[in-house]
Amino acid sequence: MKLEDSEIDAWLASHPKWQREGDLIHREVTLSSFPAAIAYVVQAGFLAEAANHHPDLDIRWCTVRIGLTTHDADGITKKDLALAEALSALADV
Repeated sequence: MKLEDSEIDAWLASHPKWQREGDLIHREVTLSSFPAAIAYVVQAGFLAEAANHHPDLDIRWCTVRIGLTTHDADGITKKDLALAEALSALADV
């Protein structure tokens, strides 16, 4: 179920590394090297598969851009916020 704007805004207020673009939340993670960025994406892939929710991942040298939306709901859902938190925990170790 698609979240209300107020729910998304409240979540974003407590997760300042994430931003909203329409029906997508996104952030960038900068790692120490290209191999570290690849390793992050592999770990993110396992988390995403376990959650049965798959983000858009864009690798640019040491930076990984993560985008999340729920296509079936045409917007941002609790699944997006939960995976965003898991991916942030992985990045912010």
